[in-house]
Amino acid sequence: MGVEFENSNCANLVFTYGTLKRGFANHVLLQDLMRTGDAVFKGTYRTLERYPLVCGPYRVPFLLNMAGLGLRVTGELYAVSARGLDRLDELEGTSRGHYERRPIHLTPAGEEELLPCAVQAYYAHKSYEEEMWKKNRRKGFGVYSEKEAKGYVKRKDRPQNLSFLDHIMIFISSPSD
Repeated sequence: MGVEFENSNCANLVFTYGTLKRGFANHVLLQDLMRTGDAVFKGTYRTLERYPLVCGPYRVPFLLNMAGLGLRVTGELYAVSARGLDRLDELEGTSRGHYERRPIHLTPAGEEELLPCAVQAYYAHKSYEEEMWKKNRRKGFGVYSEKEAKGYVKRKDRPQNLSFLDHIMIFISSPSD
């Protein structure tokens, strides 16, 4: 068990851009995975291409799989074990249509050197990404910071009578401010 540091298997590298980053609400999961040897912080990275990074309901961040739109996104890269990947998939709701884990190309922050392979990132599910982009007036940001996270509501503090997917659908169908 544990993460192999010299392993060049990029499928075990995960790019985090939102609440899983250090200093944000869901980083406790990665801290737990690091304590058990199931994750290792690899550094700060940036997407090679531009992508929309937007906020949805409860100021939850969503990376949209729409390369060429938005900005180059800065986040953190982690090497994770298979067990760690399963736990991240559970948090991100990949089996419930919340997010999809798909490849992305990165460069170390401040450099233009490309990683030798694509790593994994959690994108908004394709079933609502276009509407999420429209709801955010086709504007995104390059970093999910304290400014973007202001007003974030933890999962345990959200109404429990609806699924997160229901909350997403209500958010994208509600009138814009």
